[in-house]
Amino acid sequence: MGKAAADIATLIAAERRELANFFEGLSPAQWEAPSLCAGWRVREVVAHMSTGFRHPTAKVLLELVKARGSLHRTTDRLARRDAAAYPDRELAGFLRTHAHHPWTPPAGGRAAALGHDVVHGLDVTVALGLDRRVPEDRLRILLAAVDPRAFRFFGTDLAGVRLCADDLDWSFGTGAPLHGAAQDLLLVAYGRRLPGGRLRGEEVHRFVTA
Repeated sequence: MGKAAADIATLIAAERRELANFFEGLSPAQWEAPSLCAGWRVREVVAHMSTGFRHPTAKVLLELVKARGSLHRTTDRLARRDAAAYPDRELAGFLRTHAHHPWTPPAGGRAAALGHDVVHGLDVTVALGLDRRVPEDRLRILLAAVDPRAFRFFGTDLAGVRLCADDLDWSFGTGAPLHGAAQDLLLVAYGRRLPGGRLRGEEVHRFVTA
């Protein structure tokens, strides 16, 4: 593993441990609350975050065949199954136990693995209205890796919009400015709709929940 990959692996481990601590402090009602992931409660999101650690590749591929090749249906089925099978603290604890697990998504390498953890963590904290700030070093790696080639998978539509961070020297795209905190704009790049009041701009209606 090269130095850059090793550095990202260290950040991934820190993010997983911090999120495990955070999730363990949630109330039973918060575990049942909706997340930013459509159709998933907090419980399904946290279960999904450790799917790659707990299920061997062969099992995931079998589920993919059952889902007729749909990765979205596969991840949904596994998340719902695991969310029902494990208690809250055990779901959270999987992140700590596997803090150094080398899993990566099908594309994107270690940076994508960091993005998986950070974005899903924000799916929980933003939906619950909790103020967890992603450390800047992790956030900058993910902002630098924003890639239009992934927009179709995430359902992202930034046509005619430029993302402009209020708290970092970062922007992306061209068109009407959409302002917000960098970590909120990262969620937009990953196809999320945010609660009202977190973004500003003439096209804000495209990126907030009704």
